Amino acid sequence: MLAHNQSLITSAILTEIRPWGKFEVFLDAPDVKVKRITINPNSRLSYQYHEKRSEIWTVVSGVLTIILEDNKLFRGKGQSVRIPQGDRHRAWNETDSPVIFIEVQSGTYFGEDDIIRIEDDYSRN
Repeated sequence: MLAHNQSLITSAILTEIRPWGKFEVFLDAPDVKVKRITINPNSRLSYQYHEKRSEIWTVVSGVLTIILEDNKLFRGKGQSVRIPQGDRHRAWNETDSPVIFIEVQSGTYFGEDDIIRIEDDYSRN
């Protein structure tokens, strides 16, 4: 039983394993979704875009390679990149250590079915 001035905080973090690593959903609200994404060494996500959301990625550890509208960018710990809605993009780990970044999604819809894949190493649609 909790005392008058105490609160109980519970949370369930959804973790999904993917061929390239994993993501953990920290917040899934009507106006924002926040994930921690871990990319395995020498792996990459699909080259893709979203019709209903934009994203901001902030690197927590490692060096993230980003393909954004066919431009190759690099971000290290504490650095961010903005992915505008509709822009083609890919997160890529070209190193021998895991890369971790925080993804903040904003827009009108955050479902995994708002991923339009242009190219995918794992033959997903």
